[in-house]
Amino acid sequence: MMNKTVHELQDQFRQLRLAETAEALPQLLRKAEKSSWTYLEFLESITRFELAKRETKSLEKRMKWARFPFVKSLDEFELKGQNVLTARQLSQLRELSWLEQQYNLILLGPPGIGKTYIAIGLGLEAVYRGFNVYFATMGELVQLLKSEEYLNKSKVQLKRIRNADLVIIDDLMYMAMDQREANLFFHLINHLYERSSIILTSNKSPDEWGNLIGDQGITTAILDRLLHRVEVIHGGEGEESHRMKNRKSIFSAEV
Repeated sequence: MMNKTVHELQDQFRQLRLAETAEALPQLLRKAEKSSWTYLEFLESITRFELAKRETKSLEKRMKWARFPFVKSLDEFELKGQNVLTARQLSQLRELSWLEQQYNLILLGPPGIGKTYIAIGLGLEAVYRGFNVYFATMGELVQLLKSEEYLNKSKVQLKRIRNADLVIIDDLMYMAMDQREANLFFHLINHLYERSSIILTSNKSPDEWGNLIGDQGITTAILDRLLHRVEVIHGGEGEESHRMKNRKSIFSAEV
């Protein structure tokens, strides 16, 4: 009779969409009997169990949707021997206040200095904090935009990008765009503007992007949106433009 009641309760939990609790119910009941839990303690245990399982599934889902090419924590990032970020700046970025305020980050510099590593590391921090993140190289992004009209897979991925809290675009402007590609990219940036934060990595300064986009009007429109609230982090030598020098920084003054 007892087993039948447990099975009935499990079915009822499943109907309530508490599948994890349904599966674990026999184990939870045995633990409750062994520990002489009160009714309240038993209910609290079930609630904590279900919430923990849901958070684990939610985290797994966010990690899958992020599509990171590799997973490495910023705890493993070697600060020595690089000139991209100071320890204090990295600590400030990891607080994610810039993401909550919908700031963008642009990581500039030659290959091999850790731009992608930092971008993915910050993306991981965001995923762990409950944000929706999407990673794509510029080449992948352009192909998604060009095929959205006729490929359902591209529609699904772009819907996730447009709904993401943080979009990471790696190797921005590594290749020239034609007019259609530039227009599609602008419309995406325009949609994300003041809805999401964007992290861009590039080995070319924004001053050079116009040469690759080929349309000064579109370039200006893209820059206006990307640089409205932005932190530009240089990982190499090079002069900043007047526009870059006069932007508002998210970093507090060094002491």
